[in-house]
Amino acid sequence: MAALATHLGDLLDTARRQRFVGRHHELASFDDALDGRSARRVLCVHGQGGIGKTTLLLEFRARAQAAGRSVTQIDGRDVDPSPEGLETAVRLALDHQDDRRPTVGLLAGAVLLVDGYEQLAPIDGWLRDEFVPRLSADSVVVLAGRDPPTAPWRTDSGWRQLVAVHRLDPFDQVESGQLLARAGVVPSLRQHLLMLGRGHPLTMALLADLAASGDVPDTLADAPDLISALLESFLRDVPGEAHLTGLATCALAWLTTEDLLHRLVGADAPAVWQWLARQPFVVSGTRGLFTHDLARDVLDAEFERRAPERYRAHRWTVYKHAVAGLRAGTSLDRPLHAQQLFCLLRRSPFATAISALRAQGSATVVPARPGEHEQVCSIVERFEGPASADLARGWLREQPEHLSVVRTGDGVAGFAYHVRCPGGSAMEDRDPVVRAVFDHIAREGPLRPGERVELVRYCAGPREHQRDLYALLAGTVPSLIEWLTRPLAWSFIVTVDAEHWAPFLDYLAFAPLVEANVGGLRHIVYGIDWRRLPVDDWFDLMHERGRSGATGPPPAALIRPPPLDRARFSAAVKAALQTLHRPDQLAANPLLGSTLAATTNGPNADQLRATIEDAVACLGKEPKGDQLRAVLNRTYLRPAPSQEAAAEILHLPLSTYRRYLAKATEQLTDILWTIEIGDLRLPARPGSE
Repeated sequence: MAALATHLGDLLDTARRQRFVGRHHELASFDDALDGRSARRVLCVHGQGGIGKTTLLLEFRARAQAAGRSVTQIDGRDVDPSPEGLETAVRLALDHQDDRRPTVGLLAGAVLLVDGYEQLAPIDGWLRDEFVPRLSADSVVVLAGRDPPTAPWRTDSGWRQLVAVHRLDPFDQVESGQLLARAGVVPSLRQHLLMLGRGHPLTMALLADLAASGDVPDTLADAPDLISALLESFLRDVPGEAHLTGLATCALAWLTTEDLLHRLVGADAPAVWQWLARQPFVVSGTRGLFTHDLARDVLDAEFERRAPERYRAHRWTVYKHAVAGLRAGTSLDRPLHAQQLFCLLRRSPFATAISALRAQGSATVVPARPGEHEQVCSIVERFEGPASADLARGWLREQPEHLSVVRTGDGVAGFAYHVRCPGGSAMEDRDPVVRAVFDHIAREGPLRPGERVELVRYCAGPREHQRDLYALLAGTVPSLIEWLTRPLAWSFIVTVDAEHWAPFLDYLAFAPLVEANVGGLRHIVYGIDWRRLPVDDWFDLMHERGRSGATGPPPAALIRPPPLDRARFSAAVKAALQTLHRPDQLAANPLLGSTLAATTNGPNADQLRATIEDAVACLGKEPKGDQLRAVLNRTYLRPAPSQEAAAEILHLPLSTYRRYLAKATEQLTDILWTIEIGDLRLPARPGSE
């Protein structure tokens, strides 16, 4: 019959405690303070909205009451942030009406729990210097808020002995599973909800509630009510539009820098940066700011839902900033920008891997050290056999600088090895995979003078070989750098696990082109001809796929005609010069399918003419360049009525003029050829972007 006398509040507390999971370190710290085993009697608990601060305080309250302590709990959101306001709130919480009694008497030996402590920031100094020191020595105070404690709590020689600081992080997989199990979620749904919830307690609870109703979303974006609830828990008052843009940037970017913010908010960037750095779901790293994964997912989904056009514009800015930084950066900066691009592939087969990599911890792709070569070869031998390992050792002897690794405390956690050819190496003929690649190129798209090929020949990790997360990171980051910074005719990616890699490579528009056998193991080689899908067009396609999630071969409209060989290219240049001011004839020139005519909206004759004109201007840097440029100018760009008239205008004998014209045409063709094969980029014309 005792149960009949139980208050509903008691039943509520019991139900909450039955669902409580995790926070073992924080609970031990509180218990030690409560029992006098620790001198740390002030606990500062902080973390993002919805991370479980209030739930933890309720567990603290139950433990204190079970220990016979008097407990006073207040919420900073309901308190006037003044000394008088706090003391009044404490008295009201204790249900005492006699305002003449001193607060310290009311709290002797008690436990004070303050939720929403960030709201009391205006009186933080008073509370630290006057209020708390007046409490009895056996009192325990817990200050829970979104923000870390201010510096004096942590740096003052006295408070450092009395204060314990606890940041609440998302639950790990075990704790998340326990939370869902105690919420009644059936085992078949738990893994999916774990992936969506990212260990965030409020999210897991809301997802469990949806699961109970039979409405399980595929993504957070499919549950707008849940997103609204989470946003309310994450965000306090946003100061202005620039700060909102800063949040959108953090949601989109792998890492947010002040330079990137400047592109989006201009002169407000420093203020927005400082505000973002103070948000509890934003972490300040050595290279910039990044958000916790759940906050990123929620913000990303909400911004796209509320303002899709602005969302796409912001995403494009982040993308262009990363591409520009990668191309202009140093060898130290480029991996960071490549990871920025990698992060933008979140709506793709890479999405799960990107999330798992973040959860696994930050990692950097770096050049390998000589001492790591044998560890890499041992991994190759373990999974691919001695024949493949022997080839790897041969390549590393010839091109050791092309090995990239991810390091952890256990050594190499993932690696990728790139082969660049042709280079006259005996390995190109000795390696059956590379030999098969060159046979394919000879059949389908022969190399032209000066063109290069790049292969990701090996990519693996020590635990799951080509399925290791760090293998994916080590393979992707250097590849993005290679593709964006080197002129390449072809790129290839070699895999012995096509079942696993096919979705990634289909998304990247790489096609399975070659098979080869090494030591009895079947190798599948995926490839792309950059001359038919130029890398800038490909990156634009990846940007679009990063938004839409589309996959498969590139659209036919993006594919250029087969590339011209050197002889046909030279003939086409001569024909183009003669029809430079006849748009209909210039549009029929074979060069329209070349790099020279390419624009973001497809090839056109105006761009072909502009490229030729810019290349003529480049002749001024050659020996006798001004004379050669003048000859082409008066013959083709601003043509005289005849060659004789052009020679007369230039004050040249006709024979000298024709000799100069032949030499100028030859040098112009050389310049245009270097543009065509990617060795030269002409400066962008003003207003072209």
